[in-house]
Amino acid sequence: MVAIIKTGHSIHRILNYNENKVQQGVAECIGAGNYPVDIEKMVFTMKLNRFVKQAELNENVKRNSVHISLNFDGTEKGISKEKLMEIADTYMDKIGFTEQPYLVYQHHDAGHPHIHIISLKVRNDGSRIDMQNIGRNQSEKARKEIETAYGLVPAEKHKREKELVTKPIVISKVEYGRTDTKRAIANVLDKVIQNYKYTSLPELNAVLQQYNVAADSGSENSRIFQNRGLVYRILDDGGNKIGVSIKASDFFIKPTLKCLEERFMENEKARTPHKSRVKNAVDLAFLDNKKMSIQELAKIVALSGIIMVFRQNTEGLLYGITYVDHQTQCVFNGSALGKLYSAKAIQERCSLIEVMQQKTTTPKTEKLLGSASQPNPKEVSHSLLNSDSQKNIVVDFSTEIGKILNILTQSEHDSSYLPNQLKGKRKKKKRKGQSDNQ
Repeated sequence: MVAIIKTGHSIHRILNYNENKVQQGVAECIGAGNYPVDIEKMVFTMKLNRFVKQAELNENVKRNSVHISLNFDGTEKGISKEKLMEIADTYMDKIGFTEQPYLVYQHHDAGHPHIHIISLKVRNDGSRIDMQNIGRNQSEKARKEIETAYGLVPAEKHKREKELVTKPIVISKVEYGRTDTKRAIANVLDKVIQNYKYTSLPELNAVLQQYNVAADSGSENSRIFQNRGLVYRILDDGGNKIGVSIKASDFFIKPTLKCLEERFMENEKARTPHKSRVKNAVDLAFLDNKKMSIQELAKIVALSGIIMVFRQNTEGLLYGITYVDHQTQCVFNGSALGKLYSAKAIQERCSLIEVMQQKTTTPKTEKLLGSASQPNPKEVSHSLLNSDSQKNIVVDFSTEIGKILNILTQSEHDSSYLPNQLKGKRKKKKRKGQSDNQ
């Protein structure tokens, strides 16, 4: 079992992330700790309000939310929900969170079983939980004890296996003039063509260029392009083509355009199950960071073995992103993952992340129910809006909280209007010099 602990500025954002997965059908909320109602009876606002009210007890704690993922070995897919909840409860107890409110979500969108736990750093008396070195101390001890108690695959074994697959295939970068051009390119092609799952020439080049090699089909008016030919060339460190080109048919494995196109179709199916891993890595990077540039995003995602390759025009403007996952050896153009992962959307998400953070952490939007002053209906509606999918959370209006929300979200009436019958008679003004006895 591998435990990953992260803290954040917005419990609203973390809850939205997990609830969005539930709406997509790739996760489910399997349990809760220190909540007054059973998980089956809780709506989104009840889940959020429990966290918000306790977080308000100490507003000096800026990074007040805790997001934990417990990851199990790929061979442990048969773990029941009951056992996962037992493990979650035991883990929270051992790291000192037994009195804290928390929600547990089981995710089904990765190749290995795992759960996410949401909680707070603020205790019910307003004191702050010190989490410095919690991963190295309490969490590490808890992990080992749980592995023994529940017969789980030890994290050390899991980490060793992960190290073997997250690194790129070991190939030396081609350096022009250092080795024979054809032999150097063939070395790279032998490893990349056979192992990686790409569905277009640009996706293949996203991998090849990391080793200073490029597949070139020529410009539209060239003879190579018109004859559906393909050549391979060496790139310098700036990405410029240098040296002589070599025909695809001259290599032993025959990586011609026709052969590659056959692979494109096979790879489309083979890479599909691995899309969610790349999307999750990007989403989690946005989830756990308050402010971030696109370069910083690339560095964070790279920690998961995923390289973001940026495509820019001659003016230096970004027009495309390709994701190369060295763990699953799958390559995805941003649009293949969905609109949220395209170059335009990623740039917008990076520029808007601070604004979104401010919106989700404003007291007005987080005080949904039970506060002294009634929230504005528009603010309630905004807080219920899922920031990832831009779809409204479905609320059961038959429940008590649902009825309250129904009232709060109705259109406002003009409170200045009063029927004539209920208006009191206007009091006549006294003239100067008159007395009450006159």
